[in-house]
Amino acid sequence: MSHKLQIRVYYEDTDLAGIVYYANYLKFIERARTEWVRGLGIDQSRLKSETGIVFAVRRIEADYLTPARFDDLLEVETTPARIGGARIELEQRVLRGEDTCFAARVTLAALSASGAPARLPADLRERLASAGAGS
Repeated sequence: MSHKLQIRVYYEDTDLAGIVYYANYLKFIERARTEWVRGLGIDQSRLKSETGIVFAVRRIEADYLTPARFDDLLEVETTPARIGGARIELEQRVLRGEDTCFAARVTLAALSASGAPARLPADLRERLASAGAGS
């Protein structure tokens, strides 16, 4: 199951040509991941305070396919691909209508307060897996 978040391109998101600056796609997909987790009922602040677990981006494979421009209404689609013991893999796309502007495969690592890999609690893994990804 995919999560979708709409984002409007503001002037601050663009370069002098009115095209979305490449690094801003990473901000767009970060916002979408945060809303995806929130939509699953996971409070990341509480997760950190109760378990010490935080999520960190470990790897991103990104493809810039067609430019988004000032005032475009974009949709960021987040689809879980795989949930592991301490890792979450997601497919994310930034769409303008039917056109894919940006596509990424993102690997998140669950980390303890000390920065070491941490196993996801079973109930959290189940909630993430129920969103459409397997192990």
